[in-house]
Amino acid sequence: MIPMKTISTEKSHGGVQGVYAHRSETCDCDMTLAVYVPPQATERPCPVLWYLSGLTCTHANVMEKGEYRRLAAELGLVVVCPDTSPRGDDVPDEPDNWQFGKGAGFYVDATQEPFAANYRMHSYIVGELPRLIEERFPVDMSRQGIFGHSMGGHGAITIALKNPDRFRSCSAFAPISHPSVSGWSKPAFEKYLGSDPAAWRPYDACSLIKDGHRFPEILVDQGTADSFLVDGLRPQELQTACSGADIPLVMRMHEGYGHSYFFISTFMEDHLRWHWERLK
Repeated sequence: MIPMKTISTEKSHGGVQGVYAHRSETCDCDMTLAVYVPPQATERPCPVLWYLSGLTCTHANVMEKGEYRRLAAELGLVVVCPDTSPRGDDVPDEPDNWQFGKGAGFYVDATQEPFAANYRMHSYIVGELPRLIEERFPVDMSRQGIFGHSMGGHGAITIALKNPDRFRSCSAFAPISHPSVSGWSKPAFEKYLGSDPAAWRPYDACSLIKDGHRFPEILVDQGTADSFLVDGLRPQELQTACSGADIPLVMRMHEGYGHSYFFISTFMEDHLRWHWERLK
């Protein structure tokens, strides 16, 4: 069993919001995560919903501002909120660059030095962390959904596209839809994965779809007042890719909403219900 330390637990809506830490062999550092366990879990294993956060975030952002617990308790959903990157004094970083390094792992497995040893967030999310959750929490691993915000939306969609047999549902808030060409993410891809764009394709939703990967349906919410809309997020390119592959994409544009947790918390319950309908 993977060793795990309990940092804190708080009762919320009849369930338990916990924060935990463990030593990650995948990322070669200590990792922290938040897990909400609903009251139904005292009687039976519950579906598990993975939430991947965006740039500069930790596990705490959505836990403190996402407003997911009330409905997760009502529906009976375990919500797992990992960190966004490896952490620690020995982990290489660019402290003055918020789009790279700590807080900006982009859910890839880096191949370039000095980042390859620690920045293996893709393998952590799809491999090591699910093993810990299955060992330690009352979850039904046959019913999993994944969603996220911005960089985490990118992570959620790419992971779902590559694992359609594992995940029954996928959604995103303002995802980075085409990171291989986005000014936000292309420099990070070059540093993590090298200069050959072919190495970026497994971590780019639009490229994955063009390369034949499929998922039954995807929900995306996007604010029209999002300052990162044009260069960073590029939702129209995801629409084009899904349309060309006959992937049902529900793309909802919301007038006046930005990129923050004011936007995410407004539509969080819509996403939880979307996932519940596919997990129940």
